Amino acid sequence: MPRYAAAIFDLDGTLIDTERLVIDAALVTLNARGFPVKRAFMASLVGIAEAEGHRRLCAHVGANIDYASFSAEWSVAIHAAYGTGIPLMTGVDILLADLAARNMPRAVATNSSTQGANRKMRLAGISDQFHHVVGFDLVPRPKPAPDVFLEAADRLGVNPANCVAFEDSETGVAAALAAGMVVVHVPDMATPARHDAHHMAASILDGARACGLIL
Repeated sequence: MPRYAAAIFDLDGTLIDTERLVIDAALVTLNARGFPVKRAFMASLVGIAEAEGHRRLCAHVGANIDYASFSAEWSVAIHAAYGTGIPLMTGVDILLADLAARNMPRAVATNSSTQGANRKMRLAGISDQFHHVVGFDLVPRPKPAPDVFLEAADRLGVNPANCVAFEDSETGVAAALAAGMVVVHVPDMATPARHDAHHMAASILDGARACGLIL
């Protein structure tokens, strides 16, 4: 069984089931502004950094949507959706318990802000399960650049080549591969067009078994 020095996880759609809630909130906000955007388009923005996602949204609707006001309205809708808590993706609790029992170093590397990631993790009940959380605001470049993964490995004090990374989006897979990690792709919202991860699985537990992280 491969011996990994650390496990590094994407957050949204990989550990916690936020993306459906976020997309629902976006559709409500956009409809209120007169933009009936399809769910499939919003799903295509999963894993994309916020600024780039907004640029693509404006191009898609053919209008210059004010970033600040739209983000504020969307955030209100998201926070309302998070009010009753955020569910974990299937099998995450089992995997994290196994890794904690073995004292495996663990970090989160996300295109969310670090503050936002920590808040979501608290609402999901997993904020005490990770040694470090690295958001896009702590590095020069967001995914698909490898920066968040490299920073997470550095904070854990391990070689990136000895890490296994779990991702749900193609953007995240590209970032983890660029960081030189073993990559497990567990697609969530979108059917992948590329299959260059080391392992692809239907669930995080299947992926952890496929890469040899757990038995």
